[in-house]
Amino acid sequence: MGETYQASGVDIAAGDEAVQRIKDKVRSTFRPEVIGDIGGFGGLFSFANHRFRHPVLVSSTDGVGTKALVAQAAGRFDTIGVDLVAMCVDDLVCQGAEPLFFLDYIAVGKLDPDHIEQLVEGVAEGCRQSGCALIGGEMAEHPGAMEPGEFDLVGFAVGVAERDQLITGEHMAPDDVVIGLPSPGLRSNGYSLARRVLLEKAGLPLDGPAFEGAHHSLAEELLLPSVIYAPAVLGLLRQVDVRGVVHVTGGGLAGNLTRILPKGLDVKVDANSWEEPRIFAEIRRLGEIDEDEMRKVFNLGIGMVLVVSHDEAYRAIDILRTHGHRATQIGTVVRGNGSVHFN
Repeated sequence: MGETYQASGVDIAAGDEAVQRIKDKVRSTFRPEVIGDIGGFGGLFSFANHRFRHPVLVSSTDGVGTKALVAQAAGRFDTIGVDLVAMCVDDLVCQGAEPLFFLDYIAVGKLDPDHIEQLVEGVAEGCRQSGCALIGGEMAEHPGAMEPGEFDLVGFAVGVAERDQLITGEHMAPDDVVIGLPSPGLRSNGYSLARRVLLEKAGLPLDGPAFEGAHHSLAEELLLPSVIYAPAVLGLLRQVDVRGVVHVTGGGLAGNLTRILPKGLDVKVDANSWEEPRIFAEIRRLGEIDEDEMRKVFNLGIGMVLVVSHDEAYRAIDILRTHGHRATQIGTVVRGNGSVHFN
């Protein structure tokens, strides 16, 4: 008998089963603009251009980084898809774009329909939270390149904004208020350092307490799904003149704030204005990491930042709180040379 694809490590039947399992999850994310069903060679989305005078499409792509290794080690795959969507759609809203549709790419060492179903359920949940339709994707089995149980997850999002309402940061001015939206965990950034400190250096078990006195495991802490801020930010944009939006990912608060600072302006951040989640103190202590390094790598409890005028700050905070976020003023825009200062 000759060689077969299955003998080389690729199971077409398992792939077909996985597709059948995820169909209803994908359909649950559809918006009215989605045309057709899953299974085509391309996802179809009927763009409602009558809603816009000069629409601009905004795109973003990202992955979940080495947080995938934590999910793999814990054998839990149901939340990491939410992280994937958050990383993409929360980039889109930084420029004022409404997320429209999303595609995912899942690479695995050996295709397990249960594993795929959990991953896609997380992606679908993230899409439902953000109002973004999951209209396509790809799952690929890579025997030889990846071991059974290993996987990688990548996402692609497209949104739309009115051209004259794009948020660029150029209208920021001295005395503007910097508002922070809290993140209860690491989101999807800094996991290479977190894993090195917590799992390799300190040797903490994933099924043990997250830290002394915790009633949840370290795995639960590290796999806490990212908050999706897009709906709240879009709600604020409809009511307040927002001058800058920053998604706090790799590079931390300072590294991302400087991306939107116009020439001649600085931001002063009050590092005591929000409560830092306990996990960061554990990483800092066990890794003997200095504060500058912590601020470069982790969000330290702030996942999204918005800049508004001083006169609209209280109103903006109230609106964000009605969307379920404990928004708080964390800083002020001042004259300077494009830097972020902590005090």
